[in-house]
Amino acid sequence: MNPVLAFALLEMAMENFKQFLFALSAAVTVGFVSIIFVLRWVFYFKEGLAWDGGLAEFNWHPVLIVTGFIFMQGIVSAIIVYRLPWTWKCSKLMMKFIHAGLNILAFIFAAISLVAVFDFHNSQNIPNMYSLHSWVGLAAVILYSLQLVLGVCIYLVPITPTYLRAAFMPLHIYSGLFIFTSVIATALMGITEKLIFGLKNPSYKDSPPEATFVNVLGVLIVIFGGIILWIATRPSWKRPSEQVLRSPPTNGGGSVGIKVSQQTDPIDPKGNGDTRRRSGKLEDSGQIN
Repeated sequence: MNPVLAFALLEMAMENFKQFLFALSAAVTVGFVSIIFVLRWVFYFKEGLAWDGGLAEFNWHPVLIVTGFIFMQGIVSAIIVYRLPWTWKCSKLMMKFIHAGLNILAFIFAAISLVAVFDFHNSQNIPNMYSLHSWVGLAAVILYSLQLVLGVCIYLVPITPTYLRAAFMPLHIYSGLFIFTSVIATALMGITEKLIFGLKNPSYKDSPPEATFVNVLGVLIVIFGGIILWIATRPSWKRPSEQVLRSPPTNGGGSVGIKVSQQTDPIDPKGNGDTRRRSGKLEDSGQIN
């Protein structure tokens, strides 16, 4: 299809498509810049990356957290993937597998980052789990793993009752946003903790170049998180229902003109529109995500 025509069709299909495209572009840009900043931090100000029990092994922790647990969780996997209009042609089952697969990959990144931290602490005789950063961070990883297991069991196992999927959906979405926000907060605590303990001469309070550089990284992470949460909470950018996606997008004389985002079901927070409220009861018109 002609790229210009494809863009026009997407603009007609999604309400405020240009605003969505701007927000998505901003999130991707800020996310990539954050990854570049964390790599610059560990390679220029620190000792690079290695797996030797030293500081270079610890450096895997911020790199994998920013790359996997923040960027991948936010822009690529759970939070945004259902809202990309380019994916609306994919079946809902396919989107579920993509959603789950990317979340599993993000979890692997987080798990490796934790192994790097514990191995570094043990090698350097540093106590584990003594700071608020470590408490909140471990809690976020545990909650993320629980969210992942429950999501797979409830939404990918065919025998799960429809009413259970519908009942769990609000909690599933809230938990995803809560965990993502917790990871952002944990990253900021970790950055501050590392600068306070790591900078000696000059110290953190003297604002050396490394402190300024890494503080900017923290600001970028906050901006990225804010954009992702904005995209994730806009009702007009939800994935439309399967019924709407399958219907011919004609407007009288055959021109494309339907605003599918306005036909999403408010019961389905992801906008998949698989349930309908009729006569005070939920009737399943497809598989609830």
